[in-house]
Amino acid sequence: MAYAAYGLVAAGAYALACWVDFDFSWHSGFAATFLGSASLLLVIRLLCVRVFRLSLGRWRFIGTRDVQGLVAATTTGTVIFVAGTTFLPFAPAVPRTVILLEWVLTTFGTASLWVAYRTAYEIVRLQLSEFNGNAKRTLIIGAGEAGNFLAREILRYPTGYRLIGFVDDDSLKWGMTILGCEVIGATADLAAIAKNARAEEIIIAVPSAPPGELRRIVESCKGVGLRFKVLPGIAEVLAGDIKVGQLRDVRIEDLLGREPIDLKLPELSAALEGTVVLITGAAGSIGSELSRQVALNQPRTLVLFDQAETELFYLERELREEHPQLQLVAVIGDIVDAAVLERVFATYRPARVFHAAAYKHVPMMEVNPREAIRNNVIGTWRVADAAGRHGAAEFVLVSTDKAVKPVSVMGETKRAAELVVLEAQERHPDTVFAAVRFGNVLGSSGSVIPVFRKQMAEGKPLTVTHPEATRYFMTIPEAVQLILQASILPDVRGRIAMLEMGEPVLILDLARNLLDLSGVHRNGDDRIVFTGLRPGERLHESLTAPHEQTQRTAHPKVSIVTTTCSRGVPILPLLSRIEAALERGEDGMDVLDVALDRGAAELAVSAPKDMFMA
Repeated sequence: MAYAAYGLVAAGAYALACWVDFDFSWHSGFAATFLGSASLLLVIRLLCVRVFRLSLGRWRFIGTRDVQGLVAATTTGTVIFVAGTTFLPFAPAVPRTVILLEWVLTTFGTASLWVAYRTAYEIVRLQLSEFNGNAKRTLIIGAGEAGNFLAREILRYPTGYRLIGFVDDDSLKWGMTILGCEVIGATADLAAIAKNARAEEIIIAVPSAPPGELRRIVESCKGVGLRFKVLPGIAEVLAGDIKVGQLRDVRIEDLLGREPIDLKLPELSAALEGTVVLITGAAGSIGSELSRQVALNQPRTLVLFDQAETELFYLERELREEHPQLQLVAVIGDIVDAAVLERVFATYRPARVFHAAAYKHVPMMEVNPREAIRNNVIGTWRVADAAGRHGAAEFVLVSTDKAVKPVSVMGETKRAAELVVLEAQERHPDTVFAAVRFGNVLGSSGSVIPVFRKQMAEGKPLTVTHPEATRYFMTIPEAVQLILQASILPDVRGRIAMLEMGEPVLILDLARNLLDLSGVHRNGDDRIVFTGLRPGERLHESLTAPHEQTQRTAHPKVSIVTTTCSRGVPILPLLSRIEAALERGEDGMDVLDVALDRGAAELAVSAPKDMFMA
């Protein structure tokens, strides 16, 4: 059927071209020219249809590339036809004006056939949706490219949505008709529009909207009281790959009060490709995402080190499926176990080490200080020292804003870990040592959002420590990008890198937004309970201490933390005293408190520096 349609268009175009060239009259010259060359032209046109795959099945999906293919096919056919009528002895001579006019008419006629078919198909689909009682009457917010792509997707397939109109803040679009549906008005009038149109669901199709703009749109949707979804991903819009299956509920991450930071890392592939990379704490929230992003850059070997057997098993399985060519090594071990570390470093000789292993839950560490010190401080030194002794090119510590003016066990141990890294730089100058400091990570295990979601699923109120409590937030991919960025910055040697995190976020606002997004639009505050600050917690976090300053780097969103006071003597005597306390069954906190409160200079003891070489 497709070939018949293309053949009729070509024959009709050729007949019309001949008729026009012969002054709209029928005579013997017209008949002889037409009949003698029409069969040759039809064969050439149909062969080009097959070669360029201008099939019937694509007519309802036509786009710019299809039109380009059509022009290429008709032009190629015309060139072959000119050659045939010129050099074949049995073919009559055809006037060049006829050939040119036929090319124009065939191209235009075929394109018109495609458009007519697609228009008829979409009208039929639209009419059928009118009678589909199960389809939800849907408004699309955004009459741009994304909304257009999504509307076509809805009309092409039985999606469960019945498109009834668009809403857009661009007044120039008001009154326009897109695929038979009108752009009705602005988001400010969404409540009235939804009521008049009897809408049942709303889709936000503005993937390029910044968080502030998206937050405003979401507020308008919440005022309507209907369920709403969002179409994420500007990359899919640019590629023209918009699917109904991509629709999802709005997430807290979408409403962060700052622009997500996209750290472009063009040098990262060159730095990691063909190397051996070791990631400690690989099975954790940060460590697993680090593993995924490092794997994308084609290292020769990726060593995954963690104590969590089950999580490590699933991570290794995932990476093996995604990167079958990558050499993966999963090591179950404790970072304080010097023998295990020695074996791993001696066997695989990692060039880059990302140290994400740490105990991080503040209240838990308040009642388990011994393990916090053992893992976060002693473990960090063991890994850093092994990296330096075995010739690693880089070592990057994952730190936290809780290391700034620490008031908790966890914060104190992470600050001590930062000092350990700076000491390791002095002891092993051939290795680049750096620490990366950032705030809370949305979605990480034990963080506030998963806790809130679990409480909601169980029908419990959301627990907020204090109505004025604030935190800096970033997403897991952003945190990992920062770590990777720190690993290639030229001025990070022996220093602490920090991401520009914008303004702190009120925890109470996060709870309210989460309730709103779950459909609790009224009396949401009745679902929130204030529990008071837990041990080790403070009302607000800081990214720098009073004696610290920030220095800009080559990347506008990454800074280097510098200190205005001396660290005093090396940190190794502190580690020696802590180790001795742990061996006596003590937790070592008294030593750590003194060190961080009064400075390392007061810990000048005669403990041997090689105590932690084992």
